[in-house]
Amino acid sequence: MALRSDEISVLIKERIKNYQDELHMDDVGYVISVGDGIVQAEGLDKAMASELVVFEDNTSGMILNLEEDIVGIVVLGSDSGIKEGQIVKRTHEIMEVKVGDALLGRVVNALGEPLDDKGEIKSDKHRPIERVAPGVMTRKSVHEPLATGIKIIDSMIPIGRGQRELIIGDRQTGKTAIAIDTIINQKDSDVLCVYVAIGQKASSVAQIVEKLKSAGAMDYTTIVMATASESAPMQYIVPYSACAIAEEWMEQGKHVLIVYDDLSKHAVAYRTMSLLLRRPPGREAYPGDVFYLHSRLLERACKLNDELGAGSITALPIIETQAGDISAYIPTNVISITDGQIFLQTNLFNAGNRPAVDAGLSVSRVGSNAQTKAMKKVSKALKLELAQYNELLSFTQFGSDVDELTKKTIDHGARITEILKQGQYNPLSMELIVASLYAVEHGYLEEVKLTDIREYENSLHNFLKKNHQDLLNKIKASGDLDAKSEASLDQAIKEFSANFKMLNGAS
Repeated sequence: MALRSDEISVLIKERIKNYQDELHMDDVGYVISVGDGIVQAEGLDKAMASELVVFEDNTSGMILNLEEDIVGIVVLGSDSGIKEGQIVKRTHEIMEVKVGDALLGRVVNALGEPLDDKGEIKSDKHRPIERVAPGVMTRKSVHEPLATGIKIIDSMIPIGRGQRELIIGDRQTGKTAIAIDTIINQKDSDVLCVYVAIGQKASSVAQIVEKLKSAGAMDYTTIVMATASESAPMQYIVPYSACAIAEEWMEQGKHVLIVYDDLSKHAVAYRTMSLLLRRPPGREAYPGDVFYLHSRLLERACKLNDELGAGSITALPIIETQAGDISAYIPTNVISITDGQIFLQTNLFNAGNRPAVDAGLSVSRVGSNAQTKAMKKVSKALKLELAQYNELLSFTQFGSDVDELTKKTIDHGARITEILKQGQYNPLSMELIVASLYAVEHGYLEEVKLTDIREYENSLHNFLKKNHQDLLNKIKASGDLDAKSEASLDQAIKEFSANFKMLNGAS
C-alpha cells in the first residue's frame, strides 16, 4: 500500500526527533585550534573535567580546561592527524585504567596498555585514574614497619606502611637506587610494588626492569612508564594511573609500595601542558595549582582502618634538586605534603659514603612507630653519636690536639659511618642489620681496622647464618631482642670477634 505524502512527512519528522534525542547536539564539537598536543574545541557544552574524547582519526584526548565557550583538550598520543574543523566526540567516560593481579610482572604505559612482549592484559576491572583520597575517619595511624633493607634508613629514618617518605637530592646521588633496593627487599614479604617512571630515558627503565627480573622482584612488581620521548599529557597522567592500580590492591586489604620517579619531571610536564592551555604562571613560572597536583596524588597513600581491610599504600616520591637547593618551589611543596624526607648529599656520595644519606637533614615523622623493638634497641643512640662525630670531625680538620675522650668519640663515629655503608642491590634482613648495629654499639669493632670493617660484617653475617640461624629466626619472628636473645647474640658476636681477631692477627 502506497504512503501518502503527509504520512511520509510525519514519519521523517518523528525519525529526526528521535535521532536528536539519541545524539544530543552537545556531545559533538569541532576543533578550532591544534598544536603542541593541545586542542581547543567548541560545542562540547556538557563536557566533564578529565572526560575522554575521540577525534576523527580515532586519537583519544582528555579534557582539562572548561571555559565558557571552549574546552581545552590534551591529546593522548600524536596530534598529527587532527586538523581544524574536524569533529570531536564525547565518550561520557572519565579517564580509566585497567587494574588487578593481571598487571603483576608487567610493564605498561600511562593508559594501562602493555609495553612488554607478554601479550594483552587479561583483566576486566577498570578504575578512574583520579579519585578523592580516603578521609581521616577511614584511616589508621601508621604502625607497621616497611623494611627497606638499607641500614641507615631502617635504623634512623624508619618508614611505615601507609607513610609518604620523600627521597630528595641532586642527580646521580643514588635516589633511584634506594627505591629499587626497597622493592627488592619486599621479596619475601606480603608487599606488592608499583614503580612509576616519569620522563626517564627508555634505556634507563629497561635496565631497572632487568635488574628487578634478575633479583626475582618482577613477580610482585608493576612498572608504569611514560618516557621522556612521550608527550607531556602522558607524563602528566602516569602517576595517577599507577596510583589507581595500587588502590585496587589496597582496597582488597593488601599492602602496596609505590615509587614515583620522579615528581620534578611530573611538575615540568604539567607546567608545559598548563602554559600551552594558557593557564597563568606564578612563582618560578609554575601555574598556581601545582601544589594541588602533588597533594591530591600523595594524599591517596594511607593506611586504611581494620573495617576497610587494613590495606595500605606506602609512597616513595622522588624529587631532584639543583645544587642541593631544597628551598626551591617544587621541593618545598612536596616536603610539606610528605611525612618526612631522605636527603642525599653529593659530597657524601663523592666521598664514598653509599648510600649518601645525610642523617642530620633526613627525618621520618612517623619515627619509632615504624620500627621493630629489636631495631629500636640497637639504634636509639645512633643519630646522636653520628651528629657528635660530624661536629667533632670539623674541629680535627684544623689539626688541633684533642683529648682522649674526643678521640674515642671520633673513632667510634668513624666505625658507625663505616658499618652504615652498603652496596647497591644488597638489602639486608632486619635481624642481620640488628646484629651489625649491636656489634658496633657494644664496642666489638673498636679493635677492628676501618679498612677491615666491611669484611668483618660480611663474615659475621655468614657466621650467624651458618651457626646461629635459630637465633636469627627468633629475632625475625618476634621482632624483639629480649634478654635471652640479646645474651645469645652477644655471646655469638664475642665468639666470632675472637676468631676474626686471631685470623687477622695471623695474616
